[in-house]
This record gives sequence, structure tokens and C-alpha cells, in this order.
Amino acid sequence: MNTFNPKKLLNSKWTATQPQHKEKHFLVSDIEFNEEGAVVYCLMEAVMSKREFEIQWQSLKNNSQWKMGWH
Repeated sequence: MNTFNPKKLLNSKWTATQPQHKEKHFLVSDIEFNEEGAVVYCLMEAVMSKREFEIQWQSLKNNSQWKMGWH
């Protein structure tokens, strides 16, 4: 299980363990918090294609889907 502080997600680097569309490396390009400090929106961007998609930030904790950093 990946452990991290959600407040430090912006611009963090991630590697998909099962790449799709020939996209392997990603950045967290946008994140929004509510008044209580909980994440309400997280946007990922593929480094090569610049394709963006919304993701549930909790899924980044799953080692079988994501690795921290670029590998």
C-alpha cells in the first residue's frame, strides 16, 4: 500500500503497473480540497500524450495499480 499525504499530491509522479493506451507515466496535474481539507477532485495527466482524466485519489494507494515515481 502506497502511503502519502494528500496535500502533497499536486505534481507528484506515478507509474501505472498495467499501462493502457501505451501510457505509463503520469502526473497529478490538478487537485481540489473542500473546506475540511478532504480531496474532492484529482486530475491525472499522461506525460507522453497529455491526455487528462479524473481519478479517485484513494486508488493511488493501491500497489497493484500505481507505483510512486517514474519506473
